[in-house]
Amino acid sequence: MQTIVIVGGGAGGLELAASLGGHLGKKKQAKIILVDRNPNHIWKPLLHEVATGSLDMSIDGVSYRAHSGQHHYQFQLGTMTGMDASAKCIQLAAVDDEYGVQVLPERTIRYDTLVMAVGSVSNDFGTPGVAEHSYFLDSHQQAERFQRGLLNSFMRINQQGSDKKLRLAIVGGGATGVELAAELTHVANLLKQYGMPDMSSSRLQVDLLEAGPSILPALPPRISQAARRELQRLGIIVHENTRVTRADEDGYVDQNDDLIAADLMVWAAGVKAPDFIRELGYFELGRGGQIVVKPGLQSSVDDNVWVLGDCAACQQPDGSWVPPRAQSAHQMASHIAANIRRQMKGKAVKPYFYKDHGSLVNLSRYSTVGSLMGNLSGGTMFVEGKIARLMYMSLYRMHQLSIHGWLKGMCLILAQKVGHMVQPKIKLH
Repeated sequence: MQTIVIVGGGAGGLELAASLGGHLGKKKQAKIILVDRNPNHIWKPLLHEVATGSLDMSIDGVSYRAHSGQHHYQFQLGTMTGMDASAKCIQLAAVDDEYGVQVLPERTIRYDTLVMAVGSVSNDFGTPGVAEHSYFLDSHQQAERFQRGLLNSFMRINQQGSDKKLRLAIVGGGATGVELAAELTHVANLLKQYGMPDMSSSRLQVDLLEAGPSILPALPPRISQAARRELQRLGIIVHENTRVTRADEDGYVDQNDDLIAADLMVWAAGVKAPDFIRELGYFELGRGGQIVVKPGLQSSVDDNVWVLGDCAACQQPDGSWVPPRAQSAHQMASHIAANIRRQMKGKAVKPYFYKDHGSLVNLSRYSTVGSLMGNLSGGTMFVEGKIARLMYMSLYRMHQLSIHGWLKGMCLILAQKVGHMVQPKIKLH
């Protein structure tokens, strides 16, 4: 029986595991193994809500072990550290608990088909001081670490004079930075309901720093302009054409040697593939360390290795590169699942073509802006407000339905809605 190993349980990796488990694992036609360094999954576009406490991982996260038992695949907790392509196996590092006691030893997993779905991490471009003084939001552990620091800072500021402000600086005017800035304002206003009566967004100063001429540079100008207006209305200071040259304990320093003072600093600028991919020394790599793939999403050096999501360097016929977005990972997962099943039936692999359905940026509860692309609009259609927010939330709901199935997915969505009605609106621990 063929063994299919998927490394990375992000949006694409988990959807692929659920799909292959339902089609091949359930029928005992293949053994599906999902490997991830974390025991739980959260949809990455929502990490900024985990970081502010708007989303609780213990409630909204998905346990890989529980999910695997329901969807006919196996889960292995571990971090990939190496691979032997000739022997068709990967190596996993040992897993220790929080006290340094070994839970799982180093292991080797054999595969017939390997899928690399390891996503991306923030790229600080080697900027001095950034790694030492900044928070990153690449994983739910990092997001939860920031949330604890944020909550402690809010409590400290609440005890001080009313003229004292909490200063936050966010580097990166992409979707993560923009959405985080708006969500921080929303959370600051909520805290007065939970034992901090003197706290509000007026005691919060958020500086959003973008190196390029405009925030949301990958989106149409109309969207970025609408987002900028909304952020400024919320009191967020938007710095465009501002390149950070270094960071220290006082804040970020720009190209003009001006200091943007901050009590908390977040780096959300730029992405790259995890460094261990380059250290493997096996794959052909593109910009940002991504694995170069063939049109069908097999790696350029090995047809037994497929690649999806942010770690894939996939060039389209028009010369453009598939962007690192959740919709890309979703499409790639569906395409690889179909291609693997075709391959098992002796059929040829089909090429992948990215379909851009538009982009949406959620500015917390205040607004949502974006564009829709496709046959419905006959091109590009600008959307904002409640309709845009409904569409934004539907993307997450579609992900839930993809990994849980329609019946379980709808029950889970309903249960989460009921739970959010009776639970605090933010995580307070």
